Amino acid sequence: MLTKEEVTEAFINSNLEENYNFLQDDLVKLAEAFVAVAKPKIADKEFAFCEDVVRSLNSVIADKLVEIRNNLDELRS
Repeated sequence: MLTKEEVTEAFINSNLEENYNFLQDDLVKLAEAFVAVAKPKIADKEFAFCEDVVRSLNSVIADKLVEIRNNLDELRS
């Protein structure tokens, strides 16, 4: 799901102390960094799946769903 580059970037941005020893606090920081990178990708896949399901039932509603999602993305930017 995550590329090597994304994992490396998450590790670098995880705010570990310079002399990390991978105790519980370090592992929590790493986990939070990986979740932060993975969460948007997971949300995008979930939305694509939902859009496909809705489109199979009603394309007009699916178009409106996409429009709403795009508006939300613009608000978050």
